[in-house]
Amino acid sequence: MDQTRPAGRILLFGIQHVLVMAATPISAIFLMSATLGLDSRLTVKLLSAAFVLSGIGSLIQSLGPWKIGPRLPFVMLPGGAPLILFLAIAQQHGLRTATGAVILTAAFYFVVLPVFSRLLAFFPALVIGTMIVIVGVNLVKVGAVLVTGRPGEPGFADPTHLLLGLATIGFTVAFYRLFAGVLRQLAVMLGLIAGTVLAVALGAAHFGPALHGPLLGAPELLPFGSPQFNLVAALPLMLYSLASMAEATGQTVINAEAVGKTIDRRADVPKTIRGDAVVSFLGGFFGLPLMVTSGENIGIVRVTGVRSRFVTAAAGVVLICIGFLAPVTRAISVVPAAVVGGTAMVVFAVITVLGIQMLGRAELDRHTNTFICAVSLSLGLLPILVPGVYGSLPPGPRILLESGVAVGAFTAALLNVLFHHPRLRRSPVAAPEPAPRT
Repeated sequence: MDQTRPAGRILLFGIQHVLVMAATPISAIFLMSATLGLDSRLTVKLLSAAFVLSGIGSLIQSLGPWKIGPRLPFVMLPGGAPLILFLAIAQQHGLRTATGAVILTAAFYFVVLPVFSRLLAFFPALVIGTMIVIVGVNLVKVGAVLVTGRPGEPGFADPTHLLLGLATIGFTVAFYRLFAGVLRQLAVMLGLIAGTVLAVALGAAHFGPALHGPLLGAPELLPFGSPQFNLVAALPLMLYSLASMAEATGQTVINAEAVGKTIDRRADVPKTIRGDAVVSFLGGFFGLPLMVTSGENIGIVRVTGVRSRFVTAAAGVVLICIGFLAPVTRAISVVPAAVVGGTAMVVFAVITVLGIQMLGRAELDRHTNTFICAVSLSLGLLPILVPGVYGSLPPGPRILLESGVAVGAFTAALLNVLFHHPRLRRSPVAAPEPAPRT
């Protein structure tokens, strides 16, 4: 994990991380632009900021300066539930209040972190493994939607898109099977490139637009004007930050296991959360939603076997460069979503497998642990498998409940405390629990 390699090889592996995760900041900013009716100039500025801040965050989490960042191979991204909350606040209270809410929430991280670090004992392998499985399933669905589109929308399950997604997976498998050494480790990137070449051959991708426009771009400070601070408006985002801390706990543990590093949860998990807080605070001044450490790259680490944190640091440098090189940003943005989705499905499914492996060490042969896992998975997967199930609820509770990861994590943690911490049981003495018959 702490080893370096020749700069060219480190750079190649870093680019592989960037290619797999670049769709997330692009889609996040495009969603912001479409939802809030932003003009193209502002969209380009926000996209530049998303890449630059993602790069800075990846450097912080990978290198860990000043007890900020766990020194693990992590990348950082915008998007997901924080983006939805940001949009909801912006639509209700305005963009200046939404950026103020991001800054307030970043500061809130530091206020509650000392208390949260004392609660990490309530997140054993059973809780974290359950949460990681939900994270993985949710991410696989995200990748699949990139391939198929959303049900009911025009072009859903378009045969060309399905072909590109499945072909990209097939290319990745072929490269992994046929190659060895460095080329095998680059199978994910090679599969994505091969899928893109196929898309060009089929007329599904055109890189002409990437050649037109300015050469350099840069983020814009306070693109929406000076932030406005409203605690009531920021409350949903602050509540989500607690779920984000729980998710950061699981990702830190699973990433450490993937690279074979023994960590102290009470010391290393807060470093991850501090990194999220610092980068989110900076991002708020550039008009971005909360920035969070991403589990997307953990799958790449596991598939390729490349554990060095300097690879994700190199990815951070590449992301910063992309943020200032407008043609590169435009070129990445025209890679077909179906190709990115096919790559993402493979990488994200590995995260699910990692969660299953962790659950294998959680004594699931005990009836109580099986019950806790089953209930947590059912509640956590419900909003993922049945979108809109909470659509009739008020906006605040709906947004929180629709975060399957948060619901699953808190359910598992609550049931773990209820069943496994003696002071909360009805009886201080419990009979040993029999193992299930096979």
